[in-house]
Amino acid sequence: MKIFTSLLVFLALIFPAATPCLYAGKAPEATEIVILHTNDMHAKIDNMGKLAALAQSLRKTHKYVFLVSAGDNFTGNPVVDMAKDKGYPMIDLMNHCGFNLSAIGNHEFDLGQKKLNARMRQAKFPFISCNIDASRAELKQPRPYAILKAGKIEIPVLGVIQLGHKGTPDSHPSKLKGLKFSQGLEKAKKYKWLKKKYGILVGLTHLGVEGDELMAKAMPEFDLIIGGHSHTVITKPMMVGNVMIVQAGSGLKDVGMVTLRVQDGVVVDRSYKLIPLDSIKNSDQKVQALVDKYNNNDTLDRIIGHAETPLEGMNELGSLMTDAITHRLKVDFAFQNMGGIRISSIPAGPIRLKDIYRLDPFGNRVVSHRMNAGEIKSLICNSFDREKQLELEVSGMTYTVLSGKDGTCKDVEMLDLSGKPLAEDKDYTVGMNSYISASFKFDHRDPGASTYTTSDQALIDYLGEVKKVNYAGVNRISTRPAEKPVEKPVEKPAD
Repeated sequence: MKIFTSLLVFLALIFPAATPCLYAGKAPEATEIVILHTNDMHAKIDNMGKLAALAQSLRKTHKYVFLVSAGDNFTGNPVVDMAKDKGYPMIDLMNHCGFNLSAIGNHEFDLGQKKLNARMRQAKFPFISCNIDASRAELKQPRPYAILKAGKIEIPVLGVIQLGHKGTPDSHPSKLKGLKFSQGLEKAKKYKWLKKKYGILVGLTHLGVEGDELMAKAMPEFDLIIGGHSHTVITKPMMVGNVMIVQAGSGLKDVGMVTLRVQDGVVVDRSYKLIPLDSIKNSDQKVQALVDKYNNNDTLDRIIGHAETPLEGMNELGSLMTDAITHRLKVDFAFQNMGGIRISSIPAGPIRLKDIYRLDPFGNRVVSHRMNAGEIKSLICNSFDREKQLELEVSGMTYTVLSGKDGTCKDVEMLDLSGKPLAEDKDYTVGMNSYISASFKFDHRDPGASTYTTSDQALIDYLGEVKKVNYAGVNRISTRPAEKPVEKPVEKPAD
């Protein structure tokens, strides 16, 4: 120990200036980078003026500000979805707001591949996804990632899209022809090299918050995952290990703001806040003028019916939608998936055309199947087992799912309008939108036939005929635990 100490003293005497020289140059200051992010805007444009004003104000005070979307920019507002150039108003407004990047969400495909190509060409920003193979499809191959440049700092952003039960995004199968999809988690792992090359890695995903958690656990290389799809409002960032996960709800009600501090090519600090756009008092005049122009649509304001009471929740709205099918198409029963009910309520009073297109924006045709009671039961059971919860609203009958201890469907009690069980030896006509017919798993001998009537048009026709509707308290579906089997008494052996 004495020898070691003497050596240190000797070196200090020999090289007295060595230590100061190591710190003679000032350490480089951290670069601050702001990322504003939205997700699942679903063509809701009313707050675009405020978003533009917020972005512009930050660009005046911060050198590097980026604006990104985690997908599902379309579907949910008829002024965008029913525009002459379908979807263009959304791209026009995103361009004016200064978006730098967008992930591809499942509802981007609602436009159809040809129109999606046109919208991507019009966009002044790229759409990205690493797990889409469009080599045999009409869709132009999207980039897997994009680079955001902040001076000399380059930030790779990797796009990933969710896959549903059939290994495809939750979109109508007819819109996905020729496309191949790979599991996002496995595909993303092939881009770990981005972190090694650039020192930073950001995910722009449309997986849902649960998928983002799995991604963060499998790929700790991510500094940040900006997510979408699950419409989760994250007010405090989720941390999975050292990976920050954020998401900003849906409908452009809020915008997330992530601030990164980068030093020597690595992220040394991160902060996050969720900003309600209602709290932004200013609105960019040019963008607001565009919003007002697109919203000024007399056709969509046309009154087509009247709600005597508010239509609240899935049961009431779903009952209206399915009644329109049974009434308009004269089928015995009709089903509507809850995922296709895109608004939560219609207020009492006039029902306008735009309310119908907001409620049912997909334009799916109604398909009619001939089905027996067993086949109908398989449709209900399999739909329930997808998420272990009720999924199908109904008209012409009521049903109760009997669930087991594992949460899956064990049986279904189905009663017609007279309260009698469905006949086992009879075929019924069953109407459903083409998404259910093509995407849901169920037993059916009859492949189904298109009625050439869309579900939204059935609604419009129905309201035009009945004029007034009242669905207060209507609920035709339920679930309860399956009854335990009756145990037979054990006979005591004779002595």
